[in-house]
Amino acid sequence: MFALANKESPSTAASAKLAAKVLPFSGKHGSRIDFRRAALTALRNVVPPFVVLALILLVWQVLCSSADASLPSPHRVWQDSYDLIAYPFFNYGSQDIGLGWRVLVSLQRVLYGFGLAAVTGVVVGAIIGQSVWAMRGLDPIFQVLRTVPPLAWLPLSLAAFQDSNPSAIFVIFITSIWPVIINTAVGVRNIPQDYRNVAEVLRLNQFEFFWKIMLPSAAPYIFTGLRIGVGLSWLAIVAAEMLTGGVGIGFFIWDAWNSSRLPDIIVALAYIGIVGFALDKLVAALGKLITRGAMAN
Repeated sequence: MFALANKESPSTAASAKLAAKVLPFSGKHGSRIDFRRAALTALRNVVPPFVVLALILLVWQVLCSSADASLPSPHRVWQDSYDLIAYPFFNYGSQDIGLGWRVLVSLQRVLYGFGLAAVTGVVVGAIIGQSVWAMRGLDPIFQVLRTVPPLAWLPLSLAAFQDSNPSAIFVIFITSIWPVIINTAVGVRNIPQDYRNVAEVLRLNQFEFFWKIMLPSAAPYIFTGLRIGVGLSWLAIVAAEMLTGGVGIGFFIWDAWNSSRLPDIIVALAYIGIVGFALDKLVAALGKLITRGAMAN
């Protein structure tokens, strides 16, 4: 009987073998579907801009191909400014350098000015969002100051710092700080009351409340302000460098205008647009990573 009890029936053994054959799962089919979906998504995002760009270049070439055209055609830009396009990092002297080096100089100034604006804006915005009296006292002043154009601050900064480099950094700072302050204050004011109640129950001090409750809750609003601020920073540095000089991309445009090098100006504008787009996407990606995709509208 013991031997019979340990024997398996033919049907049971066959079922076990069939189950053993069915259980293993290969992920190749799933990865193939994911790869195809990623390729289709990339095509949907990449092909339309390139088609629109090709149409723009075509219309531009047709309109500016005549000899009496006031603007150079794309073909002429490619011929006259080939070195700037193909070799962005050449260096033949103090002012005879590629646009890549000039962009890096401008980005360094943006890093200093925007970094100071980000830190100061988050702190001041948190204070305004937490304090009703601070909001009533400072918000009207900030609303007035934020409407001042960036270049209007340049004469005051030159008089104060007596140097073009810190003056340009100050212009970046004073231009980009306002959206950071305003969005941070809005985010702090929108912190759910339940979070504040939890902070009171846990008896968190001001620093712990700022670090553990306020920053995570207001992070989507903060990064929205940072995204706006970094775009304003890039706009401000190009405008400021046109007047302060140096080796930045802004001064290159002004110098090219004085020398009637319109193709070089168009190439520089393309560099500015691409770098500004990259800065915006970089801050947006960082915000999505930190806030886990919960960006504020």
